[in-house]
Amino acid sequence: MENTIKPDKKYWTAQILILATLSGLTLISAGVLHFIINYSSPDPESTMVLWAICCGANLLMWVISYPIIHLWTKNLTYIVREDRVTILSGILTKKEQNIPYRSITDFVLKRGPFDRYLGIGTIQIQTAGQSQTATGYEGCLSGLLDYDGIHGDLRDKLKSLHPVSESTTTSEPINLSDENVLTQILEELKKIRKNTER
Repeated sequence: MENTIKPDKKYWTAQILILATLSGLTLISAGVLHFIINYSSPDPESTMVLWAICCGANLLMWVISYPIIHLWTKNLTYIVREDRVTILSGILTKKEQNIPYRSITDFVLKRGPFDRYLGIGTIQIQTAGQSQTATGYEGCLSGLLDYDGIHGDLRDKLKSLHPVSESTTTSEPINLSDENVLTQILEELKKIRKNTER
């Protein structure tokens, strides 16, 4: 059984809010520079050039980023399968990332300021030293509305596949059922050896 999840539309809103925050910081920086330039020696031409560069950079950032954000969030899909988590992403080049449960060590719930404001969350997938990303996480399920429920389900799935608790030591006692299986395997191997020696 598999569960296909799309990021909520609020994820797109969060990305736009981040872009707007960057634009605001650029304008504030330009305002501080404007004040510094005019405080020491008023120069209208330098001020005009400063604001032209700032507004041009902001406009260029929005023209490039807006369609990329739209297409990225539209094409993002998560599939929770029985044996792995699949992340489908990409704009021009489509990428399918499969993360098997056997390599997953934990699911970390993360909620930034915009996530908390919009009521969404991100689940980061942590693996045993296999991540190639700078964040140290193998993948992320971002823009989830039911983040608590999905996070709980994924952690339950992980616990059922990796039943060893965090407090367990490295030297585990062998269960009686495991010991019986090993004894049966040993007996079968002895029979095979006798048959091959004849």
